[in-house]
Amino acid sequence: MSKLALSERILMNIEKPARYIGNEVNIVKKDLSDIDIRFAVCFPDVYEIGMSYLGIQILYDFFNRREDTYCERVYSPWPDLDEIMRKENIRLFSLETQTPINEFDWLGITIQYEMCYTNILQVIELSGIPIWAKDRKKGDTIVIGGGPCTVNPEPLAEFFDMFYIGEGEISYDELLDLYKEYKSSDMSREDFLHKAAKIPGIYVPSLYDVSYNHDGTIYEIKPLYKDVPAKIKWQAVMDFDKVPYPMKPVVPYIRATQDRVTLEIMRGCIRGCRFCQAGMIYRPTRQKDVKMLKKYAKEMLDNTGYEEISLSSLSSSDYESLDELLQFLIELRDTDHVNVSLPSLRIDAFSLDVMSKVQDIKKSSLTFAAEAGTQRLRDVINKGITEENILQGSRDAFIGGWDKVKLYFMMGLPTETDEDLLGIAELAEKISEEYFDAVPKEKRNGRVMINASSSYFVPKPFTPFQWAPMISPEEYKRRAYFVKDSFAKQKNKKSLKFTYHDAEITVLEGILARGDRRIGKVIYDVYKKGAIYDAWTEFFSMERYDEAFTENNIDIDFYISRERDIDEVFPWEHIDVGVSRSFLTKEWLNAKNGIVTPNCRERCSGCGAAIYKGGVCFEAKNKV
Repeated sequence: MSKLALSERILMNIEKPARYIGNEVNIVKKDLSDIDIRFAVCFPDVYEIGMSYLGIQILYDFFNRREDTYCERVYSPWPDLDEIMRKENIRLFSLETQTPINEFDWLGITIQYEMCYTNILQVIELSGIPIWAKDRKKGDTIVIGGGPCTVNPEPLAEFFDMFYIGEGEISYDELLDLYKEYKSSDMSREDFLHKAAKIPGIYVPSLYDVSYNHDGTIYEIKPLYKDVPAKIKWQAVMDFDKVPYPMKPVVPYIRATQDRVTLEIMRGCIRGCRFCQAGMIYRPTRQKDVKMLKKYAKEMLDNTGYEEISLSSLSSSDYESLDELLQFLIELRDTDHVNVSLPSLRIDAFSLDVMSKVQDIKKSSLTFAAEAGTQRLRDVINKGITEENILQGSRDAFIGGWDKVKLYFMMGLPTETDEDLLGIAELAEKISEEYFDAVPKEKRNGRVMINASSSYFVPKPFTPFQWAPMISPEEYKRRAYFVKDSFAKQKNKKSLKFTYHDAEITVLEGILARGDRRIGKVIYDVYKKGAIYDAWTEFFSMERYDEAFTENNIDIDFYISRERDIDEVFPWEHIDVGVSRSFLTKEWLNAKNGIVTPNCRERCSGCGAAIYKGGVCFEAKNKV
């Protein structure tokens, strides 16, 4: 193993030193003398969070399959180590070889959520790489971003050399081959970026100009050169069974947030919830072959020693071979004592039957993502679940032995009224009544508990709600108090509990999600004021952001409080995710009128994802 980048003195004085020493089970080791390209892949959050993210494991495996490339991992140092590294001028380093990141050819940063943006600057600066892309020269590390937040990369545009728009298994080989040519020739950095911009899915922000109207909205986003594409197309894996998958995922020495084997069964979602960005950008829905998944499951469990396996998808209930796969996993549980985790299930008779088979004798809570308190509002958001579904699912669960239910809602959804808010408390009450009606007194195991929680709705790019305003933090708190008071007035109030999420962090998420390049300076200034780990409430300070917005003459209400005009040019107008603007516009109007759109297997709605020529769009029963 390489010499550790941190001395024993430092390791003994920081929290969880195992975050930084590497050498975990299943890490890839290569002879550096045989390597042309060194790629550091980064999740800009603490090690335990980053190690739980499947995308990093997929990219790590994908890059390391190339003989000429060595991919290593790096995560954000926790604040205690961050302080030491700055004081002692220690460069951020990779886990595998403990090499400073600025000695790598590439730094690839996965951008999974908006609240990690200051951590991205932390990683770049601690690595010894110039923070602003314009300050980097030939020989400096190329900084590339990927992940779901790249559908609107503009707030981060000036910190990145390029972004990969889409799923990483498609265009990276072509990009790395071009880099080898650049590295071994006199090609300038600018020429390399220009050539890279012609590769499908590669967005080079420095090659695009943004102009604004007098009212602050965007007038136009256009490339500086005729041979650079006006729109960057999202790259989607269509031959889903042939792309590589990590059979030997790295196993951490300390407990990660998701400490288990993760089996990706499907990408995309057929449901079309109008608030859900992932459900739009990962279209069309694509399934993995069940025989392959069985092989993967057994092999990954053998290679890791894990005793739990989780199915990964946006809606596991919609995987058409779920019953066959689960029967196989149940047999594994019985023979190899493997626990099975089933997130993203719709609560129906089939799902409850499945859960009763795979869960321990002690029933844990069931989760309903009802999202809204009334059927009217559930139709507005196209949730595709009725109150009858929720009540019947709860009743079946109570009869089956469950006595705890979690309910998830959003407040601030378009067209929401106090009647919809009251519906949250009334739905919780109705579910509790189902328990008392369905379970005889002598069979009750203590009191039924209905735990409802609500988050603050954030409109996201490439959803039908991208035009919608956010409610103010004050209005969010008013609605939260209204719902809390409504819970206290219910007959079974002792069995009901309501909590709500922080408002300030969500306001910032809303600004970053739909922001433009002018927000980049705010992120930089806030970072320089000491902001990192903004996703963690104990480190977050809205005061720092308020100062930076004021200093940069940024009107917060411009980004969150106004409804966008239907023909407004968005900061992400030059990104093409397949789903068409005309479809999103129609869905926005359908939402306002409470019109429900069927799911993709019931009827094709012409969203535009058929351009990928595969997935659910071309299932025999769904051809149009």
